[in-house]
Amino acid sequence: MSTLEHRTPGLARPSDAAGSTGRTTPVRLAILDDHEVLLDSLSSWIAGNASDFEVVLMAPTWLQLVHSPAFPTDLVFIDFQLREPVSIEARVRTCRAAGAKVIVLSSVDTREARERALAAGAAAFLSKSLTMAAVMETARRVMGIQSDPSARVWRPTSAATPQNRPKLSPGEAEALRLYVTGYSTSEVAARMNVQYETAKTYLRRVREKYARVERPASKKADLIRRAAEDGYLE
Repeated sequence: MSTLEHRTPGLARPSDAAGSTGRTTPVRLAILDDHEVLLDSLSSWIAGNASDFEVVLMAPTWLQLVHSPAFPTDLVFIDFQLREPVSIEARVRTCRAAGAKVIVLSSVDTREARERALAAGAAAFLSKSLTMAAVMETARRVMGIQSDPSARVWRPTSAATPQNRPKLSPGEAEALRLYVTGYSTSEVAARMNVQYETAKTYLRRVREKYARVERPASKKADLIRRAAEDGYLE
């Protein structure tokens, strides 16, 4: 897949982005993650909820990021774990040398991973289990801009209404949140401290409940869209 450059009309509202630095344009943001569906999901959330940022570059590989004419950006979100044999130290240092600040996002929230990223020059290391609102608050602190109050509120799409939003149990909702933010089913089970089959059952029930309200979620891409529509990615 070629590098995706995403420019959404209407994001560049100077009054939204002005902050303590006097910035009058949105922060140009790049996202590096080899889960392409997650790339789309993150970009869509930011476009709808963080008008002081503009996703100008989405890349599923390191080479596509650095070879894009949109690079360097003001800020880069980097997934700690990529399938490419490029260390997190090399990725962070390259971005920093180009003038971009870096926030590392990871499903592997260990002391070693955190120390490696920060020692290389990352401005922050965040767990993927955090809400997007929390991630963007950190991004604002890193960029030295004031918080955008509107970004704290999830705005559901027209596809989600009280009538067709399924009622999920606490376990189903938690499994959904973890799964759509990049964790595998086995990782969901580990983080919830339940058996693999239990986590699998939670996710199966979530899909069944969405199907019953005629909002298909059989594919992971569809499940991520349903989660975004109903606020589970806030």
